[in-house]
Amino acid sequence: MSQTTDSGAELAIRRRRATFNRAIAEGDIAAISQVLARDVMMVTGSDSAVVSGRNAQIKAWRREFSSPARAIYTRTPVSIAVSRIEPVALEQGHWQGVEAGSGKALAAGDYAAKWREVLGEWVIVAEIYATLA
Repeated sequence: MSQTTDSGAELAIRRRRATFNRAIAEGDIAAISQVLARDVMMVTGSDSAVVSGRNAQIKAWRREFSSPARAIYTRTPVSIAVSRIEPVALEQGHWQGVEAGSGKALAAGDYAAKWREVLGEWVIVAEIYATLA
C-alpha cells in the first residue's frame, strides 16, 4: 500500500465520492471520467445491467444528462474499509435518484463500491447497486 494512512485514504475516497456526486448534479462528464478506472464495472440497481469500462459508462452518463427526464443520483457513504495489504478500499452506502427539475424522489437503495489507488489517486473499479425503494 502507499504511504497514505487508513484515515487519509478514507478522507480521499470521501472527497472523490463528493466530486462524483457534484459531477452528476452538474452533468460534468470530464469530472466523472477522472473518478473512474479505465476498466470500471457497474451493475445497475433495477435491471442489473452491466456497464463495462469507462467509455461505456461515460456514454451512459451522456444519455442520462441529455434526457428530458434527467435524474440526479447521490451516493452517501456509510462506511469505507481500507485494506491494510493492498491499495484497495470498499465503500458501502445508500443512493437516491431524484428528478432534476422537481427534486421528486424516483428511486433509492444501497450500493457497494470498490476503489483502487492508482498513481496516488483513488478511482472506482467496481460498483453494484440495489434498488430497494
